[in-house]
Amino acid sequence: MKKSILFLSLLIPFMLHGQAKVGTSAAPFLGIDVGAVGIALGGSQVARAQDASTIYWNPGATAQLKQNHMQFTTSNWLVGSKFQYAAGVMHISSVDAIGLSFTILDYGREEITDVNNQSGTGQYWDASDMAVSLNYSRMLTDRFSIGGTGKYIQQKIWHESATSIALDVGILFRTQMKGLQIGMSISNFGANMFLDGADLLTRIDIDPDNTGNNETLVAKLKVDDYPLPLLFRLGVAYDLSLGSSTKVSLLADALVPSDNVEVVNTGLELSVFDKVFVRTGLKNIGNESSLIQYSAGGGLKLPMNQMLMSFDYSVQSYEYFGLIHTYGIEFLF
Repeated sequence: MKKSILFLSLLIPFMLHGQAKVGTSAAPFLGIDVGAVGIALGGSQVARAQDASTIYWNPGATAQLKQNHMQFTTSNWLVGSKFQYAAGVMHISSVDAIGLSFTILDYGREEITDVNNQSGTGQYWDASDMAVSLNYSRMLTDRFSIGGTGKYIQQKIWHESATSIALDVGILFRTQMKGLQIGMSISNFGANMFLDGADLLTRIDIDPDNTGNNETLVAKLKVDDYPLPLLFRLGVAYDLSLGSSTKVSLLADALVPSDNVEVVNTGLELSVFDKVFVRTGLKNIGNESSLIQYSAGGGLKLPMNQMLMSFDYSVQSYEYFGLIHTYGIEFLF
C-alpha cells in the first residue's frame, strides 16, 4: 500500500514536464470530459466509481457501482456546437456489470457559399462526431475490479467520413486504508482514421501539355491517416468523513495524452447526507497553454418511487469562450 502511494507521488512530478503535440491525432472529441460530476471535479475521476460516466473515466470501475445507473448529459459546447452524452450500467451478477454509452458532438450546419453565390447556394454542410461504447467489468476480489470497453468511432464532415474501432481498459483498487482508492485507465487504443467520401473524387488531365489524351480521368485525392488520441490516466481518491452526515472527497489524476502535454487534474467534493453535493476542480495543471480557468458545480439526489434521481450541474470557465454549462440527470435503481 505505502509503495503504491510513493510510486504515484514520484510519478506525477515527472509527468508535468512534457512536450505539446497538439493537432497530431484524429477524433480529438474523445478527450472531452463527460458527465456534469466529472467536469465539475476537473476531470479527476479515474479512481472513483460514482455514476454511469465511469464507462468513460475508468472502464474497469463500473462493477464497483452499487446500483444500476442511467445517465443523460448535455452541454452547449464551444463555438455554437452541442455535446451530448448518454450512458447506462447494469449489474448482471453480484460481480459483473455491463455498460453502454453514446457520445455525440454536433457542430451544427452552415449554408454553402462560393464565388458566384456570396449570399448562399441553398445547400448546407454539416459536421459531427460520434462514439458508441460497450463496456464489461468484473470484480476479481472484494476490493479490486478490472474491465474494458470496445468503441466504434465516426467523424463526418459534409460528404466525407472517417471511422475506427478502439479499446479502453482500466482497473480500480479500494485499498485497506479506509476511504483511499487507486485507479488507472488507458483509452482509445485503436486503428488510425482517415477521411473518405465523394468530395475526394476529381477529374484530372495527367498530361496537360499534349492533346488527344483523355482530359477527364477520374482520380481520388489522397488524405493522410491520423492516430487516435491515446489517454493514460492514473489517480487517487480519498473520502474523509466529517461526522455522520458530511463527507469530503479529495481527488487527483495524472493524465498523459498522446496529443498534448502531461497534466494533473484535481477535484474536491462536499456531500451532505449523500443527497446534496458541492464540487470544484482545477484542470490541466502543468499546461501553460490551457484555456480552462476553473470548474465548479453541484448536485441533488432525490428519491422517486423505487429509485433515486440525481440532478447535476457544472460550469467551466474558458478564456476567450466564456462559460460552458453542462446539465445532467441520472436514474439509480
